[in-house]
Amino acid sequence: MTHPAAGGLAGPPRFPSPYDQGPGAQTANLADILERVLDKGVVIAGDIRINLLDIELLTIKLRLLVASVDKAKEMGIDWWEHDPSLSSRAARTERSLADENERLRAEIAALKAAERSPEP
Repeated sequence: MTHPAAGGLAGPPRFPSPYDQGPGAQTANLADILERVLDKGVVIAGDIRINLLDIELLTIKLRLLVASVDKAKEMGIDWWEHDPSLSSRAARTERSLADENERLRAEIAALKAAERSPEP
């Protein structure tokens, strides 16, 4: 049995790298990181200001929140539940408000009509 000499065709001995664990291990690590981020939440905040001679011309405030839906609700953030383009429940709520508005207008019209008609 022969062993390659140092510096021969085999090259220097290769030690395992923490980054070279195969495609399955990297996916598991990425999944773990994503799970932690969604569980805890991450907030990225930044401001952009454009000034000209000490006069503020433009301010842009950027806020980015990355979290799971459960974590966001826990923090009191639930705007998507009230947006009709994102939630079917919000659309139903909007429709029920329109129905109530129609009913109230009819009631007001009936009261005005009763007010105008002379009492017997």
